[in-house]
Amino acid sequence: MKSKILAGVGIAAVAAAALTGCSSSSGGGSAADTSCTNTIVKKDATQVSVWAWYPAFEDVVDEFNNTHDDVQICWTNAGQGNDEYTKFSTAIESGSGAPDVIMLEAEVLSSFSIRDALVDLSEYGAADVKDDYTEGAWKDVSSGDAVYAIPVDGGPMGMLYRKDILDQYGIAAPTTWDEFAAAAQQLKDAGAPGVLANFPPNGRAFTQALFAQAGSVPFTYDSANPTDIGIDVDDSGSKDVLSYWEDLASKGLVNVDEAFTADYNTKLVDGTYAIYVAAAWGPGYLQGLEGSQEGAQWQAAPIPQWDTANPVQVNWGGSTFAVTSQAKDKEAAATVAKEVFGTEEAWKIGIEKAALFPLWKPILESDYFRDLEYPFFGGQQINKDVFLDAAAGYKGFTFSPFQNYAYDQLQQEVTAVVVDGSKDSSSALDDLQATLEKYATEQGFTLQ
Repeated sequence: MKSKILAGVGIAAVAAAALTGCSSSSGGGSAADTSCTNTIVKKDATQVSVWAWYPAFEDVVDEFNNTHDDVQICWTNAGQGNDEYTKFSTAIESGSGAPDVIMLEAEVLSSFSIRDALVDLSEYGAADVKDDYTEGAWKDVSSGDAVYAIPVDGGPMGMLYRKDILDQYGIAAPTTWDEFAAAAQQLKDAGAPGVLANFPPNGRAFTQALFAQAGSVPFTYDSANPTDIGIDVDDSGSKDVLSYWEDLASKGLVNVDEAFTADYNTKLVDGTYAIYVAAAWGPGYLQGLEGSQEGAQWQAAPIPQWDTANPVQVNWGGSTFAVTSQAKDKEAAATVAKEVFGTEEAWKIGIEKAALFPLWKPILESDYFRDLEYPFFGGQQINKDVFLDAAAGYKGFTFSPFQNYAYDQLQQEVTAVVVDGSKDSSSALDDLQATLEKYATEQGFTLQ
């Protein structure tokens, strides 16, 4: 039964593609390995091959290699997101060619652990660093007693807004979703040239996070019982949230532009959207865009709540380091996964050069990070004001072992609701439930 699941999930996770990056010497490496894009400082040390796409990561690698005598990182950028996952999937199928350590988004860990492609780090000292991470961050990399990765950066959610636009129309930054809807209507009634915000039909993890804020627990899954899964995507909370955005979209109070396109990026900074509901990596993304409107005044605030007496914090995105089952020296690979972002020096590079939001508590809870002022936000201390509380309040999330497929189907249903208008929110999520149940059983899972 498990072999059927592994084969089906492997095909669904990514399509086959030519493998590039660290080659046959990647499993454990050697001093003669020429695939590194960085300098090996200690030539006689054990080399650990790493695939990662973090910005400014070469500086982090240099910091690690300069401070470790017994282990050295051989780094390759094998592509971002699904590009890297496709290459990793090909290596899994062929039985060779994977790196020792790989950067993976938390949402895909189950998709690879079910294929026996990742090492359980509980056997390699994961417990020694568990207390260095928040509860939610650790849950995202764990399944039962197993630990499949070490957290790196996260995406606790908040709200970035154009203070100048809201002030112009006498609108206070909304603290609840009811206030958010009222502000959207007020902006339209005032004849503003833009809208309050955008609800992207391809939001995927963004949409799922908003559902989770209303109590959605879409999947129940434990790698200790990999053939069993619970699916509950048509819950009342998810339906309420999708209905909320369906209503705003139908009234023209929000846009439904696809995210991360050139048009979307332009609208983020030209005043079309007065509010950007964002993860903690959003400020860095926003600052990197060209064409900011002259005189724009950005501020950060907590994400609106459904019930301010019982606030719920959610997360959008986040990455990890996992050790692959093809690593020849798993102990050395685990050392890299645990320690590459395990110093203040490495994290100051990640924060200041790559705009990463740390999940490593020694820096996350430091005075330096708390009090950091952001010129783009008028000197506001956005970590202290918004994102630290959001990170502390996040309790973690359980992803499915076929999360990419689930997101693809979610995107189709959301598009049918807010773009095509061919379905209402309730029927769309009912259809999503039926689709995922059918898929799971076809792949050999037993529904809980």
